Amino acid sequence: MKKLLHDPRFAVTEQGSFRLKDHVTDLPAEEDKKELKKLLETDREKISDLQEVLYASGKHSILLVFQAMDAAGKDSAIRHVMSGVNPQGVQVSSFKAPSTKERSHDFLWRHALAMPPRGFIGIHNRSHYEEVLVTKVHPEFILGQHIAGINSVKDINTKFWEGRYASIRNFEAHLAANGTVIMKFFLHMSREQQKVRFLERIEDPTKNWKFSGSDVKERGHWKEYMAAYEAAINATAAPHAPWYIIPADEQWESRAMVGRLLLEKLQSLGLEEPTLDAAAMGELKEAKAMLLAEK
Repeated sequence: MKKLLHDPRFAVTEQGSFRLKDHVTDLPAEEDKKELKKLLETDREKISDLQEVLYASGKHSILLVFQAMDAAGKDSAIRHVMSGVNPQGVQVSSFKAPSTKERSHDFLWRHALAMPPRGFIGIHNRSHYEEVLVTKVHPEFILGQHIAGINSVKDINTKFWEGRYASIRNFEAHLAANGTVIMKFFLHMSREQQKVRFLERIEDPTKNWKFSGSDVKERGHWKEYMAAYEAAINATAAPHAPWYIIPADEQWESRAMVGRLLLEKLQSLGLEEPTLDAAAMGELKEAKAMLLAEK
């Protein structure tokens, strides 16, 4: 399999030309499937090693954004890809409906607070993109944010959404300029596969807790969500903040592809363990002598 990081089948790095229908929900090539199966375990080990160097060097942070429809496998992708990484160097944030305090700030405030420091990998399970996805399908949610000039759903027009896209672009450009490496994953699952997974959750008692009646109601807005995703990806894709459209009908495929993409990105950073200056090396030599002299 060729490198995925810049593969146009999956990577979206420019605004304006993205069409969701051009991207598959299942890898078509059997050769690609076989190779991914071989890579998953070894990739995790390499990611773990590079995460240690990332932490030690302290020059970059990694932000992994996961967006998808319900049951597409965000949680399992995060769990499987990051299972071997030192948890001390990882921050996971899951964003649900904003609280009263969060609604009293601008829509990016709570996400800015959750940004990973240098040396860390930050994972956002849902993200600031919910504010141009679920709120676009349900614009009435915007009214609860008490934004000046927004008094009814009629005020939430094209200009409003363009302003939000611009805010996101500026936010991500600022992060990238200050050392945050951004990778945004859309786990692209078909509507048919979502039905299969919902039925599994209903029929399996151990998975009942994962299902909510509202999941089926939101499924009724599938076309609106796909349009919202297409518009958001089109408006915010950039070389410094690319989107990756990950086929998600087979969960092991999406996990393996996310892992491979993260590994390729870490390898591309040229990470190096910090080197000690002469004074620090002298301290090491002195400490060694003291330890060896102990009785």
